Amino acid sequence: MSNPHQLILLDGSAFLFRAYFSTIAQNLTNDEGFPTGAMFGVINALKRLQNQYPEAKLIAIFDAKGKNHRHEIYPQYKAHRKPADEELVMQIEPLYEIIRAMGFHFMCVDGVEADDVIATLTLCAKEHKLDTIIASGDKDLMQLVNEHIHQLDMKGNLLDYDGVVEKIGVSPEQILDLLALTGDSADNIPGVPSVGPKTAIKWLGQFKSIEGIKVNAEQIGGKVGEKLRENFDLLDLSYKLVKLKFDVELPCDILDNEPGADNEKLMHLYQKYGFKVWFKQLGGVESSVTTPVVKSTTSPIAELSSEVSQTEVRQSDWLKEYTQNTVFTQDNFEALVKRLSTCKRFVFDLETDSLDYMNGKIVGWVFLVDKDSFYVPVAHDYLDAPAQLSFDEVLSKLRVILENSSIGKIGQNLKYDSHILANYGVILNGIVDDTMLKSYCLNSVASRHNMDDLSEYYLGHTTIHFTDIAGKGKKQITFNQVSIDNGAPYACEDVIVTHKLNEVLAQELVNYAKLYKLYQTIELPLIAVLVTMERNGVELDANALGKQQFDVIVQMEAIQTQAFELAGNAFNLESPKQIQQILFSEEGLGLKSKKKTPKGAPSTNEEALKLLDHPLVDLILSYRMLTKLNSTYLEALPKQIDLHTKRLHTSYHQAVTATGRLSSSNPNLQNIPIRSEQGARIRSAFIASEGKVIIAADYSQIELRIMAHISKDQNLLSAFNEDKDVHSATASTMFNVPLDAVTKEHRRKAKAINFGLIYGMSAFGLAKQIDVSRTEAKQYIDAYFENYPNVANYMERTKELAKAQGYVETVIGRRLYLPQINAKNKMLQQHALRTAINAPMQGSSADIIKKAMLDVDAWIGRNNPDIKMIMQVHDELVFEVNALKADEFSKKIQNLMQNAYQLDIPLKVDVGVGQSWQEAH
Repeated sequence: MSNPHQLILLDGSAFLFRAYFSTIAQNLTNDEGFPTGAMFGVINALKRLQNQYPEAKLIAIFDAKGKNHRHEIYPQYKAHRKPADEELVMQIEPLYEIIRAMGFHFMCVDGVEADDVIATLTLCAKEHKLDTIIASGDKDLMQLVNEHIHQLDMKGNLLDYDGVVEKIGVSPEQILDLLALTGDSADNIPGVPSVGPKTAIKWLGQFKSIEGIKVNAEQIGGKVGEKLRENFDLLDLSYKLVKLKFDVELPCDILDNEPGADNEKLMHLYQKYGFKVWFKQLGGVESSVTTPVVKSTTSPIAELSSEVSQTEVRQSDWLKEYTQNTVFTQDNFEALVKRLSTCKRFVFDLETDSLDYMNGKIVGWVFLVDKDSFYVPVAHDYLDAPAQLSFDEVLSKLRVILENSSIGKIGQNLKYDSHILANYGVILNGIVDDTMLKSYCLNSVASRHNMDDLSEYYLGHTTIHFTDIAGKGKKQITFNQVSIDNGAPYACEDVIVTHKLNEVLAQELVNYAKLYKLYQTIELPLIAVLVTMERNGVELDANALGKQQFDVIVQMEAIQTQAFELAGNAFNLESPKQIQQILFSEEGLGLKSKKKTPKGAPSTNEEALKLLDHPLVDLILSYRMLTKLNSTYLEALPKQIDLHTKRLHTSYHQAVTATGRLSSSNPNLQNIPIRSEQGARIRSAFIASEGKVIIAADYSQIELRIMAHISKDQNLLSAFNEDKDVHSATASTMFNVPLDAVTKEHRRKAKAINFGLIYGMSAFGLAKQIDVSRTEAKQYIDAYFENYPNVANYMERTKELAKAQGYVETVIGRRLYLPQINAKNKMLQQHALRTAINAPMQGSSADIIKKAMLDVDAWIGRNNPDIKMIMQVHDELVFEVNALKADEFSKKIQNLMQNAYQLDIPLKVDVGVGQSWQEAH
């Protein structure tokens, strides 16, 4: 069915600003350092729209430079706006040039704004009876929505008349009145003082319009009613400012004429500004890539971006090289089994009914052999679903192939598929490639590593998204409810794209011997280790957490009572607005705020509150900490216990952090507070089952040891080689006192410096942490570098190397790319420089503990009843073991971990044993 929309009006200025700020952190530039992030985002959005609505005429509308008719009405209009960043301004004219070369209609009319041009064009559309989409996130334009005009927001939601009512709370005809009542601080439109959206929506619900509100103003009580009656003039002014013009002088034949693309000019512009994929799509040829290039994440404007255009040569033409087959008959299935049994390797995927790896069920099997893809549906159960092959028979025949380690399996995130197969007692052997991990090893920050993003980034191809076939939000259905007609193309495309990605990534990764070795010897083998560890899970004492929750709630109630007494009245301790009123208003405590929100209001975030000195602030911070603890752990953890295993199973992620560290979710074990009493109680609820104990093995000061190894600083190396307390040794040299005369205060300061400098801490940061003046902190840092001169040399050398090559490396060669290392924005560059210093330590630590996990897992073997590796948190591995073998296992684990990698100094592992995780520390 063709799309009914015939005209798309793109609010170019809105897209321009959003694209700029969403890509600023990635510092996108061409080879000459010219910024390109805003250009990339807007062009991507245009391409996506053109691809989504190929038959529609598209017009890109932008604000003109200088003042417009609203400044004549109100000279202070937009007076508070800061001048646009120079890096944004630089991109505007080149962007306009590209849009014109692409063949889109382009409009930028002096004296009015883009919204006015769009409003006028909707009249032209009405005259020509064209169904129209306004592509914009701007609320102002929602007043134009009607039966024939829809608005497409930045997230890809298409709003009709009812959609506006649901989203905003008023009808499109009332949007103008709503905006006039509330004003707009960004544009310096005053509105009625004290009237916010809730009040305005309530009034418009009662009185329908501004005129109705004015007529009935005497009925509105309280201070807000007084404000209304006192400010009719401001209301009238605001109405004039937000009202759109429908009479902008435009050539209406724009709807009939097509400018036409200038592909030769477009190729030149794409090449000039470094848009390589688009350049190639137009037939451009350039030299092969010799280094992994840091690009943006694929979608700076969430749903409205793509590198595919109907008018260009589609990169996805390669899809035609592959066949897509749905297997319904026994004969076809037997033929597929024969091909799978005799091939060297194939691409594999599963379609399931859930992302819960412990309980997900198979709905269909997906394979690609050579260039033939196959979808084997077995559990689609919607009404009138066609007959499918026997689930048990398909599983039985495929089991032998999947468990055969001599037949290679290729996939995307095969850890998940391994889990689903394990739910049926099948062990996936022979994993030879995982495109998620291959991309991650090549460049961890180039893009996210899910299939949709990798396809956009490396192939310039927009995949069929799951939401395209299953819907979104509450209305989303599970895959077993998706029709096979829709599900099969989605499933087959997955294995085709995986195959194509694997080829492209292989061509890149083979150029980097260290990265290829990292991929082959650490990341790929770790899949099986993580699957085992995740399935092992950990026992949780839900009763202990329940008792802790009761105590926490009692504490919260006591804090609430104290807070009400100090404030003089009751208020919601979880409401930033009410806290703002209590702390900073004249009616409240009248404190002076130390930080402001972007809109200029007093900030009540944690960082801002910590700068204030008042007992009520301390109570608010304590209350927030307990609230977070309660919701994140005490309430959530018991609910996450698996109903079948009665254990807690977290998910470890290999391809998320930039440095190579594992992260975890559902629950996130990495964030449980370590030093607090409440955190200790939570860790005490992680227990050993009957007859077992917990062993916790933790690398001691591993990042400092790596710093000593990398910097080759003799004093630091000596401290570790002689097994001194490195913090006391640092204090002894820094404060010029004998080792046995080092005080606790000396050691505390030395420890802060040892760890702080690893993370690039400044004198200001150190002063704040150890509560001394900045001058004194600077003296401590100078003394530190005087005693550890090669540490200072390492830091300067690393900064220069990072600037020159754009990345740093871990001890085994993992590359950590730094896209902002040469950013013109000094704040971004300073952050990148601090990261450059720390990343080799953090990344090397991650590599070493992954190697240790592989070594320990190899020693444990499969299905060992006496020992299970159950958690990995930061620099720590946690095990549940037979209590009778705890001493023997502790020594073996310690030995394996300490010998996982050879540094110039020994690795040290602290091992503890107990009935709980906390007790084992």
